[in-house]
Amino acid sequence: MNPDDTVFIVDDDAAVRDALGLLLSLHGYRTAFYASAAAFLGAWHAGMRGCVLIDIRMPGMDGLRLQKALRERGSLLPVLIITGHGDVESAREAFRADAVDFLEKPLQEAALVRAIEEACARQAGSAGEDAARADWLRRHASLTPREREVMLQVVAGRHNRELAQALGISVRTVEVHKARMMDKLGAPTVADLVRRHLQYGDGPGDAG
Repeated sequence: MNPDDTVFIVDDDAAVRDALGLLLSLHGYRTAFYASAAAFLGAWHAGMRGCVLIDIRMPGMDGLRLQKALRERGSLLPVLIITGHGDVESAREAFRADAVDFLEKPLQEAALVRAIEEACARQAGSAGEDAARADWLRRHASLTPREREVMLQVVAGRHNRELAQALGISVRTVEVHKARMMDKLGAPTVADLVRRHLQYGDGPGDAG
């Protein structure tokens, strides 16, 4: 687990919060506790790292509504739903909203730890992907208009001679622009260039 990660526990039952806090501390997890969905939403910010354990039945806003509220805010915190009253429809609704797991009380220690590890790994993967996309967009923004034209022709599968004819420039000039473009984008091969272009797009809001 990343040292910056925290397991956020949202449960109206103080005994459950205490028991989970003790159990997770024995596994080296940092924890934070909230007695209601409203309390957690009041504390939530986009920089939170780790995952959130949400009890499904709480006074006021229940766990599923909290999960949806977090999703609407663009939260990247993976969600684990915990419940003492599990049913198929609730589980289906939780998974439709991208819950990592749906755990029934009494919680089994091994299953809980495994689910938390999966949730934290999922967020780490998401953060890594966001960083890679940001790096691509930064590099893409450094291209000149001509280099962008060349890039689009390359990812469309055109060879240097075809590209030169399409743009009305010499093959040698194409080679110079292409080499500069590949260097700026940090693309070692055309295959890598195509993959990242399809994955991250041409700029903000675009994805392939």
